[in-house]
Amino acid sequence: MKTDVAADFGALSEEFFRNPHPVYAGLRAQGPVHRVRVPEGAEAWLVVGYEACRSALTDSALSKSWKHASPDLPLARLSAGDNLLSSDQPDHTRLRKLVATEFTPRRIESLAPGVRALTDELLDTMLARPDRRADLVEALSFPLAMGVISEVLGVPSLDRAAFRAWAEQALSSPDREIRLSATAAMTKYLIDMVGEKRRQPRDDLMSDLIRTTDVDGDRLSPDELIGMAWLLLVTGFETTVNLIASGVLALLRHPEQLAALRADLTLIDNAVEEMLRYDSPVETTTYRFTTEPVEIGGAEIPGGGELVLIALADANRDPARFAEPDRFDIRRPKGGHVAFGHGIHYCLGAPLARLQAATAVTALLERCPGLSLDARPEDLTWRAGLLIRGPRLLPVRWTPGA
Repeated sequence: MKTDVAADFGALSEEFFRNPHPVYAGLRAQGPVHRVRVPEGAEAWLVVGYEACRSALTDSALSKSWKHASPDLPLARLSAGDNLLSSDQPDHTRLRKLVATEFTPRRIESLAPGVRALTDELLDTMLARPDRRADLVEALSFPLAMGVISEVLGVPSLDRAAFRAWAEQALSSPDREIRLSATAAMTKYLIDMVGEKRRQPRDDLMSDLIRTTDVDGDRLSPDELIGMAWLLLVTGFETTVNLIASGVLALLRHPEQLAALRADLTLIDNAVEEMLRYDSPVETTTYRFTTEPVEIGGAEIPGGGELVLIALADANRDPARFAEPDRFDIRRPKGGHVAFGHGIHYCLGAPLARLQAATAVTALLERCPGLSLDARPEDLTWRAGLLIRGPRLLPVRWTPGA
């Protein structure tokens, strides 16, 4: 296998961010593993294709812990504190066990009325606009996702504008100093938030995480609480914002699918799964580092803390796994996609993201009978970077109606 750089993602244009799939497909046609350069300037190994990605997601030689990263990598850490995205077994198992008690199906189900109430409140405001035009990201997907996770964690007074800016900079900026500065600002904010929760605990998830212990008396350390707060807040709204925005965009660009869903809203759960597959809100995984040489699809990645990225977006468009993968089909059989990962790092908040997407899209179609895109698709701008994928704005218009 050649080790020269197959793609420089720091030099790619807006067209790549709008539609990265042809680039990934071209790489996949050549093999499952490629040497690439990420926007931060570091060289990495990119894994493409469904089977190769599934294998990499469960390979124990690919560590999520930054202690295994090569010191030569010019990277800024993507999160604060210790959390599920920066730990391996057995630490990961311990952390997930402590947190999973707060993400039971019953608890998620109990959130459904509040999610629908907030959705309707946001749509009331949006539909009151006399020009019948709005940016759906600003009007619905962002305030819904941020509002839900803020209430769940018990931080309704969260400075949402500041936190949104920090999260976008930390996750998407190619500038290392900007990423470090944003992460530091978020960390300070979260330290203060956790401190306040310790002094005045309430009936919310963050207070529960501070109090929770397992049968052996284990509990989250102060650093782990900060890490969990970061993980739940950032991933809790970023992925959901982009799932809703990209999903609605896919429906608007496929009017026959939109009509089918309007005609039968019982298809909504299936539709959400197709939205996740078709335009995964997480394009590539958070960083993994080699602890020893790793063979994937006949290609060997060296050990020694090499950076590895797994292209979830490409796995979900692999024709070897999905028939006509570039076709958006809300009746496609559910299951198989890796939008939420696979293995021990499968997204803990997946049920909450699905609930919000299903609720938002259902309410939107019920209350906006003439919804349509208010811009040319090629004029939409998309999030930069390789981690989070979604349109920055989604201009829509609608006709009046009940």
